[in-house]
Amino acid sequence: MLSNVISPQPFEDHPNSQTRSRLRKSLRQKRRSLSVQEQHVAADRLALNLLQHPDLYRARHVAIYLPNDGEIDPEVYAHIARQRGIRFYLPVLHPVHHGRLVFSAYTDSTPLTPNRFGIPEPPFHEGLRRPPWALDAVLFPLVGFDRFGGRLGMGGGFYDRTFAFTRSRPRLAPKLIGLAHECQKVSELPLEPWDIPLHSVVTDNRRYRMKAKSGR
Repeated sequence: MLSNVISPQPFEDHPNSQTRSRLRKSLRQKRRSLSVQEQHVAADRLALNLLQHPDLYRARHVAIYLPNDGEIDPEVYAHIARQRGIRFYLPVLHPVHHGRLVFSAYTDSTPLTPNRFGIPEPPFHEGLRRPPWALDAVLFPLVGFDRFGGRLGMGGGFYDRTFAFTRSRPRLAPKLIGLAHECQKVSELPLEPWDIPLHSVVTDNRRYRMKAKSGR
């Protein structure tokens, strides 16, 4: 695996942390408040938007996630895309390189066990693993996002550490696509120096192509 360029400092040790923490709490509550029916409708609409996404037209190796805490569900998309020959992978907590992820092949028959956060994942020592730089695209959950590509996650920094190599090796970078409910969009997010920007965000309403804000 390529080396990480992010320092091992805590990911919430920064002046913006208090603001981000308040936003995180508010936005998590928003997505958790959605009804089961609203979640099903959002998943169907998300699938349609992903199936029409230009960055996924030629993708063959795509990382997704299993929804938790009210996250928008990419499984409808994955079910359809598998029929088109796309292979999917789930993030797995690395047992040695703490704070980083590897990606294991994921099918309907893949055995899953809860990790230390209670999120199901494939066993680390079984099945095909794919390094982050060998993925064509990564679909990962957002707590919040803005129109400039800023994103807010759960605060653990796993994706930032794992994809830190994209700063110095952009040609190796997979397309980083955040998924969220439309209600999770905010006008502007306070950024941290280690935040890895997104190429795009897809919601149940639309697709956003991210453009960096001047001076950001």
